Amino acid sequence: MFYLKYRPKTVEQLDNSKVKETVSRILLSHSFPHALLLVGQKGTGKTSTARILAKAVNCLNNKWVQPSQSRTTSTTHIKVIKESYEPCNSCKNCLSVDNSSSPDVIELDAASNRGIEDIRNLIRDSSFYPMVSRFRVYIIDEAHMITKEAFNALLKILEEPPTSIIFILATTNQEKIPKTILSRCFLINFGKAKNSDILAMLKKIVDKEKIKISEPLLELIAKHSDYSFRDAAKFLEELTIQQKLTYEEGRKFLGLISDNFFEILQKGEIKEMLAWIHEFSESGGNVKHLIEQLLEELRLALLVQSGVKIAEEVGINFKIKEIIALMKLLTEAYSNLKISPIESLPLEIAVVEFYNQHKQKNIKLEKKN
Repeated sequence: MFYLKYRPKTVEQLDNSKVKETVSRILLSHSFPHALLLVGQKGTGKTSTARILAKAVNCLNNKWVQPSQSRTTSTTHIKVIKESYEPCNSCKNCLSVDNSSSPDVIELDAASNRGIEDIRNLIRDSSFYPMVSRFRVYIIDEAHMITKEAFNALLKILEEPPTSIIFILATTNQEKIPKTILSRCFLINFGKAKNSDILAMLKKIVDKEKIKISEPLLELIAKHSDYSFRDAAKFLEELTIQQKLTYEEGRKFLGLISDNFFEILQKGEIKEMLAWIHEFSESGGNVKHLIEQLLEELRLALLVQSGVKIAEEVGINFKIKEIIALMKLLTEAYSNLKISPIESLPLEIAVVEFYNQHKQKNIKLEKKN
């Protein structure tokens, strides 16, 4: 898998430029927080960053002063002797983190280790000194899944942490983390991955794998990767395996072909419209990406008709009210994709509902005339 094969192993390799700068400053500072909270949506590099931090503080080729604790700030100070902060990725400590065998770097998934007993066990284990490393690092993924009682137990050790312990919490839902926990963590906000950063990552993979792919297709992958490095790498791998490496082949494979959709919809032929969606779905088209593209084109049409954009060819002749109605129906269909037993069903329902609304308006106009 590309996203595993090319997972960053050093700070310099981090794809997220904003996070790379933040992490560099932390590691070059004169102190290291005893607890960090990594916040961002899926596929933005939170777990990779947590492992890099764990390696950096424990790398045998990086020299650190034994930490001392400040009771006034509740921060563990880890003083750096030299400017180098990158993990070497060749010493036994770095290698053990990479292959998940380090006794001092413990990764927990809070989705399955969320209860009070799990946290109590963690607190008990944290009272012991590291076995082979400088610091015992706890990486807790999906931290927002921890129960209220377990958070209360975790709070006590965050208030008075042992000097040899570092906590790295990662979450996609910052709002579900208690404020008492937030106040004791150094926050690193990953945000959404920038298109430019995703594109740079894709080009790096393409160069190393010697893949011949069109530049416009790489830009298309970056644009429709849901702001996720992992999803972008996955799409690139799928296209490579299927040998769909031209722009048009890639558009079709990713479900980004909306050709004739609005033309058919504007004719009001519901049978033809449903047949188009069925053929699109049966041929392997991605309904999620299709709806995203349709909404993007509708938004552009709305801006043109509102006078915000000028001289744009959109090919959509609906009135503003109809555009808004269709955008609402498609947005609802997009939300229902995750719970639908049939992928194309929410889109088909949206089209039928829009057709019925459109037909009723035409009937009323005919009666008036």
